[in-house]
Amino acid sequence: MGKSVYDQKEQLNFLHGKMELLMTMLDSIEPEAAGVEEIDRIIEMLDEIENKCKKFRNDLKED
Repeated sequence: MGKSVYDQKEQLNFLHGKMELLMTMLDSIEPEAAGVEEIDRIIEMLDEIENKCKKFRNDLKED
């Protein structure tokens, strides 16, 4: 597991990287051939990004 990200710039870079990974994954999927596993993975990635956004937002409120 990776180290915790506390700096706001690092948090934004982390989220940017996750979004880039998601976009790459979406670009590589053939819509007609996408199965349940691929769609589930996309949903999982979106949930992870959402949870990180919430955590980072809460971290900003605490500062």
